[in-house]
Amino acid sequence: MDTKPWLQFYPPEVAPAFDYPKQNLALFLVTSAQKYPWKPAMYFMGKMITYQSLLDSAYRMANALRSKGVKKGDRVAIMLPNCPQVVISYYGALLAGAVCVMTNPLYMEREIAYQMKDSGAKIIITMDMFVSRVEKVIEETKLEHIIVTSVKDYLPFPKNLLYPIKAKQAGPLPVVHYGSRVHAFKQLLAASPNDPICESVDAERDLALLQYTGGTTGTPKGVMLTHLNLVANTVQSANWCYQVEDGKERYMAALPCFHVFGLTVLLNQAVYRAGMLILVPKFEVAMILDLIKKVKPTLFPGAPTMYIALINHPRIQEYDLSSINACISGSAALPVEVQDKFEELTKGRLIEGYGLTEASPVTHANPIWGRRKIGTIGIPVPDTEAKVVNPETGEEMPVGEPGELIVKGPQVMKGYWNRPEETFDTIRNGWLFTGDMATMDEEGYFTIIDRKKDMIIASGYNIYPREIEEVLYEHPSVKEAVVVGTKDDYRGETVKAYIVLKDGAAPDPSGLEKFCRSQLAAYKVPRQFVFRDALPKTMVGKVLRRKLLEEEEEGRPTG
Repeated sequence: MDTKPWLQFYPPEVAPAFDYPKQNLALFLVTSAQKYPWKPAMYFMGKMITYQSLLDSAYRMANALRSKGVKKGDRVAIMLPNCPQVVISYYGALLAGAVCVMTNPLYMEREIAYQMKDSGAKIIITMDMFVSRVEKVIEETKLEHIIVTSVKDYLPFPKNLLYPIKAKQAGPLPVVHYGSRVHAFKQLLAASPNDPICESVDAERDLALLQYTGGTTGTPKGVMLTHLNLVANTVQSANWCYQVEDGKERYMAALPCFHVFGLTVLLNQAVYRAGMLILVPKFEVAMILDLIKKVKPTLFPGAPTMYIALINHPRIQEYDLSSINACISGSAALPVEVQDKFEELTKGRLIEGYGLTEASPVTHANPIWGRRKIGTIGIPVPDTEAKVVNPETGEEMPVGEPGELIVKGPQVMKGYWNRPEETFDTIRNGWLFTGDMATMDEEGYFTIIDRKKDMIIASGYNIYPREIEEVLYEHPSVKEAVVVGTKDDYRGETVKAYIVLKDGAAPDPSGLEKFCRSQLAAYKVPRQFVFRDALPKTMVGKVLRRKLLEEEEEGRPTG
């Protein structure tokens, strides 16, 4: 108990350890479909899809991928928003024994090319509106096939008929040239058999997922997550929500499934519990409130920005949110006033947790119906060890003293894809060095006090300044650029760029923004540009980001 003081705060319903089935992660779907074939697995824009139907489609996708040459261990990229196709593709790829590469649909060509080349993906499954971006870079990659779907493919009648008319009003419909390398999602499934297929795996060694994260270097790295990593984290986080009933819950899926938090606490957990995923392709407050009214979700994992947007909606008092029993907030610090206000509106529980891609991602959470401490990330989840150590020596720090948070457990990654040196630096004797500075109190509750050196978290997205700086340096008028995160009441943090212009160049913030938008996903584009004559630097010429942030916080002029 001395080494794990947090165990005394485990609710009696949560065991400190569990057995994790050493199986293909996709067997969760097979099991739930056998137990609850007619229960709804997904709700999308008014259409319900049962577990039986989802499994049938996943088998068809697995067989389709096999017919296109996918073998065990091959990488399949999935670049889709939250819609039935992302769930079908994910489980289809896993059943076929492939490794999923979840790709952000907001990515621009440069970002897509890097991820496809680094992962060596053979196939990408995406939407018609994103195809042109993929096609522009396909020759740089090992992609052999593109499988293309459309929003209308899974819309209910008559929305499926009206969709092209509505979409046309927003601009020209995307033109897709189908052929030997480009296949239509629905036709491909219809032409493939639904023969049961589930590749056997060595769950501790075989990968289920390559999830890209920027790390502190700014160069995205593929985090290798095994079937057992994801099975374990699904079971750990599902048991933390011990009041959940199999076959009865409705999960508000507003977190994107291409993000590891959404993947584990929504997609994997809902299927493990045979719950219904209410799929939301884009977070819009009015749509979320209408869905809550209509479909009555019971669980709503999210990022603080989502809860902030809801509680600040001008007509929030007109909505009944009482169906929501529990919410786990992750990806950024949860303000106390947001927690209080949201709980007042729902009468449910909103708790803060912590995780990182390298841990599948959940490692800590406050007890949902037990002792929670506001402002902390809570306590380690079952089978998870955590401690605070001196970042230089690795020695454990005394209670209350800050140091680096390190964690150990069955959810910790196998390593970084093709990066043995960085893996060696990050995992030592089974301990994952998070790079986050934290403290632990005498009861075993942890508090994050500072994040990985320079990373920005805006609206739940991890943003790495170096990547944006590299794009800014490509602009002909930019001499020097440094990017920092500044506090933002809504996004948590927002991206701010400090620019030193070349001689003779005039400040042009809108031109710089446009340039960035052509190279970066929208959430990475700086919201503010500050033009300076010089940047604060060390003796060796390294820019002092911390100095810029201090000036920002003190309200001193930074221009």
